[in-house]
Amino acid sequence: MKRNKYLNMKSLDAAREELLDSFDWIGLVGTQTVDSAEALGRITAEPVFAVLSSPYYQAAAMDGIAVTAESTYGASDESPITLEVGSGAWFVNTGQVLPESTDAVIMIEHLHQPTPDRVELRAPAFPWQHVRRVGEDMVAGEMLLPHHHRLRATDVAVLLAAGVFSLEVLQRPRVTILPTGSELVDWRDARRTPPAPGVIIEFNSVLLSGLVTEAGGVPTIWPRQPDDPEKIRAALSEALATDTHLVLLNAGASAGSKDYTVHILGEVGRVLTHGVTAMPGKPSILGEASGKPVVGTPGYPVSAWVCFDQLVRPALERMQGQPPRTRDTVEVVPTRSLASKLGQEEFLRVHLGQVGNRVVATPLKRGAGTVTSLTRADGILRIPAASEGAEQDRPIHAELLGGREGVHETLVITGSHDITLDLLADHMKRKADWIRVSASNVGSLGGLLALAAGQCHVGGTHLLDPATGEYNVSYLRQHLAQTPARLVTLAMRHQGLIVKKGNPKSIRTFTDLARKDVRMINRQGGSGTRVLLDYYLDKESIDPTQLTGYDHDEYTHTGVAVQVLAGGADVGLGILAAARSLNLDFVPLMIERYDLCIPHDHWDDPRIRVLRDTLGSPDFKKAVEALGGYDVAPMGTIAWEG
Repeated sequence: MKRNKYLNMKSLDAAREELLDSFDWIGLVGTQTVDSAEALGRITAEPVFAVLSSPYYQAAAMDGIAVTAESTYGASDESPITLEVGSGAWFVNTGQVLPESTDAVIMIEHLHQPTPDRVELRAPAFPWQHVRRVGEDMVAGEMLLPHHHRLRATDVAVLLAAGVFSLEVLQRPRVTILPTGSELVDWRDARRTPPAPGVIIEFNSVLLSGLVTEAGGVPTIWPRQPDDPEKIRAALSEALATDTHLVLLNAGASAGSKDYTVHILGEVGRVLTHGVTAMPGKPSILGEASGKPVVGTPGYPVSAWVCFDQLVRPALERMQGQPPRTRDTVEVVPTRSLASKLGQEEFLRVHLGQVGNRVVATPLKRGAGTVTSLTRADGILRIPAASEGAEQDRPIHAELLGGREGVHETLVITGSHDITLDLLADHMKRKADWIRVSASNVGSLGGLLALAAGQCHVGGTHLLDPATGEYNVSYLRQHLAQTPARLVTLAMRHQGLIVKKGNPKSIRTFTDLARKDVRMINRQGGSGTRVLLDYYLDKESIDPTQLTGYDHDEYTHTGVAVQVLAGGADVGLGILAAARSLNLDFVPLMIERYDLCIPHDHWDDPRIRVLRDTLGSPDFKKAVEALGGYDVAPMGTIAWEG
């Protein structure tokens, strides 16, 4: 099939408006009758009125005696009034029906009973004292709840109290999810047999199913269809013939030679939109078939999420008579300038954390396939289509994906990558369940510059000074001269050459990196590992430009290790723990000190106190040692203060 072109491309706002205007969403889902006791979370189809008053009889509000208030007038300490039990006074318990002709209750603790059949009153009662009158809470015929109201636990209790034992609610939107793609494998099969290269574990349907559930819908995942237009068409037609309210056809929505969705939808129905000016999310398709909405969601997971969030969720909200959901926003400053493509609205996932008196936003990976960017994101920067990006340190608003309080409870660590930082975040949370850790891998020098700019609380660093052989101190004196700080040692760690299992090319020293048959993978400029490599290359008089792969870099030790494992390189300089995690071999070359740089201004911050307590934890030290390649003896000690 020839490559497609995007048809009817629109802005997100225009595409959403056309979709929402194209259907009678309430009429599409219809209503049903449910028992009130089972109606939690359901949405009323019509106003609900009380059948009974509450209470529906005059009831005692206290334990005591029921009396006619008039019979107690004049009672005092000097002139007590005596009433006969069963004639002028009747004992009642809370909630009990008042005897006929009584209109007040005197609390039991205010009574004096000289004999079993008589009570003495020393203060008068007033009409309806300690009495719950008929209709005090609600009156029969009174409207309890409006239409399109989502029922809470308290609402259900009110319905039962008012004698409303069943009610009409909107049906939950039923959504059919139809995954497509010949390269996909079911996760259950992948659990039994690891997928071969080129095979992708199908998880988009589970992602979409969860999003549908969170939005109040009822998802059904259908069997995956291969890239065969006839089979996809047949499956779509079959899905439309069921009682589903909406169909999500996942993947095949772009403009490639095997992207059939737009053609199939055009054949069985009509296409409203093919392509939106959003990134990620561009290859979204909106259409109608058999009177039902059909959405072609992109195959890349982040694109699929944006499509759902901006187009499908509003449709599900309309089906449930609910207003559009809006997210809280917070003013943030980006930690670096962010270029964006003119003409497309970009949804950029970011870490957020309050540092000093401002909230900093650190961008995560931008690719449409980086689903971890959704897992790790605290917020979304929406860069308008008419903008070419966001400038470093210039305020911009971010949409919060979680609660606002989480931003203030986040410890922001920026700098060199180390596997123990993820472990550190987990152990910190064991000590204080409120805390979160945002760690960004920008290299040791990048971490120090971020500290100087007030963009983080902690900088992870292991920069070797070639002139002195000392770690970190000279760099702090140069880049943090105006920011007094302490260096707290995280650990001593083994650096060396990460190679394939069995070391098939017998790589043993830095000189082997210059061999023509050896391809290396490097770390990014400014990282401590890159500085370390350059130091030893200079020591061995090796010209870096002669090394194959010197200009190819990764931002983490695990990134280096996975390139070696996948065959993208034969060797890379990194830490033992990264090699061990992927079952690779390791040639140890040196031991270095990895420090956490903490400015004095943050030293007594509650988040830093949790960090310091965790560094002293025997459990954390034991967990780090188990990774391999770490000496934790100096962990938590102050290596330098300035």
